[in-house]
Amino acid sequence: MSPRLRFALLVWTLAPLASAAQAPRQAVTLKPGDAVRISVWRDSEMSGEFPVGTDGALIHPVYRTLRVAGVPLTDLDARVRTFLTRYQTEPQFVAQPLLRVTVGGEVDKPALYFLSPDVTISQAVAIAGGARERGRTDRVRLLSDNRIQYVRIDGNDPMAALPIRSGDQLIIERRGNLFSDVIAPLIGVMGSIASIIVLTRYNQ
Repeated sequence: MSPRLRFALLVWTLAPLASAAQAPRQAVTLKPGDAVRISVWRDSEMSGEFPVGTDGALIHPVYRTLRVAGVPLTDLDARVRTFLTRYQTEPQFVAQPLLRVTVGGEVDKPALYFLSPDVTISQAVAIAGGARERGRTDRVRLLSDNRIQYVRIDGNDPMAALPIRSGDQLIIERRGNLFSDVIAPLIGVMGSIASIIVLTRYNQ
């Protein structure tokens, strides 16, 4: 094989990996079901973790008119600041978006989590306690944007370093065990067949 052809094949092989690492899976925005943690300086009543309702606004008696769904995360601070100026001249606050992510399957702490947008797929699994002994870290099922993909979190898969997105579902599949999954059931079936044969001969 010529060096030129070898180089072309290498580029063709690595191109999908490069695009997967660079291209975002979707626009980073809040959606209903997510949450926003707001900390206002010296104002405990305006501080807390508030879920995003179905109408796109925060579920709170005061914040109920503050709509954040569909707003780029880069614009979240400006929107919260504009809202708080109704009550304070120069509000000092921190607004942190939290995206809902489900981590399940063979992990120590399967649950629905609310995570910062900079958390990666592999970090989300770690937050859930990591994979159990029989968890397949080489085949983590990712349901995102109505698509199913498989991510390897125990190697150099660029997908594992991608940030999580609202509504992501990560399922760590179970690694098969030859004895418990195949041999033991087969022995049980063979034992049942043998018992039936014995009973049949005994009754003849």
